[in-house]
Amino acid sequence: MFTKAVPVETEEDILMDHDYDGIKELDNALPPWWKYGFYITIGVAFIYLLNFHVFGIGLNPTEEYSAEMESARIKKEKYEASNKDRIDEKNVPMAAADGIQAGKILFEANCVACHLSDGGGSVGPNLTDDYWLHKGSLNDIYNTIKVGYPDKGMQSWSGQFTPKQISYLSSYIKTLRGTKPAAPKAQQGEFYVDEVVATDSASVIKPDSGKVAKPDTAAIIKK
Repeated sequence: MFTKAVPVETEEDILMDHDYDGIKELDNALPPWWKYGFYITIGVAFIYLLNFHVFGIGLNPTEEYSAEMESARIKKEKYEASNKDRIDEKNVPMAAADGIQAGKILFEANCVACHLSDGGGSVGPNLTDDYWLHKGSLNDIYNTIKVGYPDKGMQSWSGQFTPKQISYLSSYIKTLRGTKPAAPKAQQGEFYVDEVVATDSASVIKPDSGKVAKPDTAAIIKK
């Protein structure tokens, strides 16, 4: 039923009249399941041809990808619209005066052991100059506080501080840049400036661009 194989007793009836080094061939019929499966694939291929290449009803893989990406974008926008206060390392806002003051309190309670009260640096790096180990944008500072760099002695503070508190602390650290500590630690890391974008009327700063410039930059603009 499934193979239509000829019984061994009657194999001589389907023995073909050629051999290869004594090896002979039987003219067995293809198994029905194989033939029907082949016919089904032909039918599926025909439907596929009509669907995608004749009538254009279905979406090809590229169109499916684009549709899924658009759906994901819409979901992301809805989520962000309903979570406007959500803060992560991609959208850290510069805090207002009260937030910066809150960040200062956090800094003085938790960070002075490594960075000193004026941010000049001790075990940790100097936070007042233009050199940063992990870039110096507000988003970068937030990420450094959040995830830490244990191999360099910087622990993660995500378990102790809320995202809002980390944003306040990041904003306060940002205000230390350009100040004059009593005993500043030597420069560490790469020279960093916020990106400057030229416009028709003036130049404006993009605060979280993450650009790294060389020390011979013509103009250094500090926030």
